Amino acid sequence: MQREVTQQQEVKLSAHAAKRLQERNISFNQEDLAKINQAVQQAAAKGAKDSLLLYRDLALVTSITNRTVITAMDGKSMADHIFTNIDSAVIIK
Repeated sequence: MQREVTQQQEVKLSAHAAKRLQERNISFNQEDLAKINQAVQQAAAKGAKDSLLLYRDLALVTSITNRTVITAMDGKSMADHIFTNIDSAVIIK
């Protein structure tokens, strides 16, 4: 049962986000995923629904409710970009 609870809390990548990461040659290791998961949990604890997660030079638009990264952008793609439909931002260190 504990494993099921843990799996429900882990962040997933949408097909769109996975495609963007692959196109930009970006991958996450276990430490990266742990930091992203922690940021999502913190945003959820504050009542966030849709957040912009800033991690390294990446922007991850994330559905906190569904624990799903909706889209991902690297630093080059973020230039002159406006983020809408978010209610919070989390800077991950």
